[in-house]
Amino acid sequence: MSTTPAAGAVTDRPPGPLHHRKDRTMPTATRRRPGRRLPLLLVLPTLVLLVAALGYPVGWQLVTSFRRFGLLQQFGAAPEWVGLDNYVSLVTDPALWAVVLRSVAFCVITSVVTVTVGGGLAVLMTALDRWARLVLQVSLLLAWAMPVVASMTVWIWIVDWRRGLLNWLLVRLGDEEAQGHNWLSQPVSFLVVAGVIVVWMSVPFVALSIYAGLTQVSTEVLEAATIDGASGWQKLRHIIAPLVRPVLSIVFLLQLIWNLRVFTQVKLLQDAGSVANETNLLGTFVYQLGTGKGDFGTASAVSVLMLVLTVALSWPYVRSLIGEES
Repeated sequence: MSTTPAAGAVTDRPPGPLHHRKDRTMPTATRRRPGRRLPLLLVLPTLVLLVAALGYPVGWQLVTSFRRFGLLQQFGAAPEWVGLDNYVSLVTDPALWAVVLRSVAFCVITSVVTVTVGGGLAVLMTALDRWARLVLQVSLLLAWAMPVVASMTVWIWIVDWRRGLLNWLLVRLGDEEAQGHNWLSQPVSFLVVAGVIVVWMSVPFVALSIYAGLTQVSTEVLEAATIDGASGWQKLRHIIAPLVRPVLSIVFLLQLIWNLRVFTQVKLLQDAGSVANETNLLGTFVYQLGTGKGDFGTASAVSVLMLVLTVALSWPYVRSLIGEES
């Protein structure tokens, strides 16, 4: 007779040792988790370097903005603590507010134009074939990699009123009044030239960044929209733009920050022939106060004002980025 127990029968055999069995009902909370402090420890060296590299200059500017720091202090005299006097003199100076309004307008207009042109070039790159797209990308990289001083040398030659290419071309096209016209003598034309140069130098970065975002757009989604009868403009507005919105927000934020503190292009154009007091932006205004007049206390106060203005302009976009991340 078979001694095998029937199916479902209860036996008296004790269960095996606990270490031979896997407890599949163990709560998740009791399992080991990687340390939550590890990411903070990895970021800590970078934070220390940033504080060391940026904290001292910012702190020096802030402290100096409350002092009278001029030529005497550069030769060893002790700086005099003046409190808010530098800020009061700035607030009551109409020249400062003219520079601030000019800088904000220049910053916003050039940023919008840069993102618009860069976005158009990015969309164009997606529509070109391989070799045409490669030529365009290499051209953008070469324009972006060119040193600022070298680029400004070429641009100053283009707008030169005596032997510039722009006046020569306009005369050949029939505009005789362009002969000997100085584009840098008037504030409006000066800022237009400066804006064109700033946009030209910034478009490659924006175009390549947006193109990188466009390459992540799913082709299946675009094909489905095409089957549903969506036009190219509708796909760009309702599908592509929302998907690359984080990239657009970041590049626009960077352009606002960079264009508000633009200095080299404006300073070299001023040296080429213009009235600095009528074409100053915040960057050149700080340089004029500090290096030009030796008033480093007031220049530091303007630098602090630039920092506050930069935070005020960029804060809405930073909040939107934080909202998207959360």
